[in-house]
Amino acid sequence: MSTPQSEHQLVDERTLLLPTSQNEEAQAGFGKPSRGASFHGSVFNLSCTVIGSGIMSLPATLNILGLIPGVALIIIAAFLTEASIDFLLRFSKPGSAFSYGDVMGEAFGKVGKVLLQSCVIINNIGSLTVYMIIIEDVLSGSTSNGVHHAGILEESLGVHWWTGRAFVLIVLTVVVIVPLICFKRIDSLRFTSAISITLAVVFLVAVIVITVYKLILGIIEAPALFPSVTGLTSFLNLFTAFPVVVFAYVCHYNVHSIQNELEDSRRMPAIVQTTVALCAFVYVMTGVFGFLLFGESTLSDLLSNFDTDLGIPYSSVFNDIVRISYAGHILLVYPIILFPLRLNLDGLLFPSARPLASDNVRFSLFSSGIIVITLLGAIFIPSIWVAFEFTGATVGALLAFIFPACIVLKDPHGIAWKKDKILSVFMIIVAVVSSVVAIYSDAYSLLT
Repeated sequence: MSTPQSEHQLVDERTLLLPTSQNEEAQAGFGKPSRGASFHGSVFNLSCTVIGSGIMSLPATLNILGLIPGVALIIIAAFLTEASIDFLLRFSKPGSAFSYGDVMGEAFGKVGKVLLQSCVIINNIGSLTVYMIIIEDVLSGSTSNGVHHAGILEESLGVHWWTGRAFVLIVLTVVVIVPLICFKRIDSLRFTSAISITLAVVFLVAVIVITVYKLILGIIEAPALFPSVTGLTSFLNLFTAFPVVVFAYVCHYNVHSIQNELEDSRRMPAIVQTTVALCAFVYVMTGVFGFLLFGESTLSDLLSNFDTDLGIPYSSVFNDIVRISYAGHILLVYPIILFPLRLNLDGLLFPSARPLASDNVRFSLFSSGIIVITLLGAIFIPSIWVAFEFTGATVGALLAFIFPACIVLKDPHGIAWKKDKILSVFMIIVAVVSSVVAIYSDAYSLLT
């Protein structure tokens, strides 16, 4: 890591959660300077940022689009995501930008930076709220359309106040989440991120094993390869899949935080490529095997499909493995998403204050406030599919594609190539058209 050499860099660092240089870390109370983050640890942290709750709605996306267009969309979104992150990294170098907000600020001034910070806050609060809902649903059950889906604790221990949604969530927050959000370096979460990714793989392997077993028995119907379009409503419904996939790939707000702590920042492009490839593989496998397993019965939240008899031996055991592994995964993703939320919230409210890591009072207030807001928000969100659609169609599309593309078109440092600008125009057109149609379709379905 390099020591800041100019007043410009010192000002930029105020928006960071951590001081950039190792000497400043020691002055902030961290003791001996720490080594830079490793390649594998950074891949784990960025992968953990990507593979969140969005993975649960990918099988439903294939149910809407059909197997072939659905897989194609997941892969195309992966390439576009890698390209948009590459834009951010390349345009960070000329101005020595330390954050996504800095890059936006260089291109569009204070207004651009504030807009970016606001979008990250909205996106991440929505994500964390969804995580809370999923954890509640898995452990303590949920009720939808008058039908109650029992949670793991209800099935095992019965219905009691201490197996209820609120109590269980509060206990997990105090015991697991609170200790993890106290870390002031994102690299400190690399071990929990590795565990989180492992739990996601356990979930995926369980889904694959169940699907392959039922395929061997010949009790799985052939999936729809293409969508069934019977009218305008069903056609517009196809566009709701795009924001869901966009939401599943949004990780741009953590890229600079991870790069700032790297032992060799030049390895960040390779970290991004490795992460996107890994996540795309997991997404395709989850979407394909989840859709094959449940077909037209695939629900918007795949976990809801795992509370009934799967038609295989030890069905209840597999149900519990799938639900527990994914709930554990989500629980450990929470701190990695809260990290940039806290950073951007502090940068928005206190842009000229000293680094957040050196102010324990501010650090604690932001951390506790975010937890309270997401806990309360989980009560009022009716469905994670609704959250995915509206979040992905608005701030998700802005963060993932529109903002990076606009930075390239603005080209504040004169480094954009012609192909960069062509790709940027394509990103904006696809994102805007799909998002507008998706929002219209969502609003229409809610009002009718």
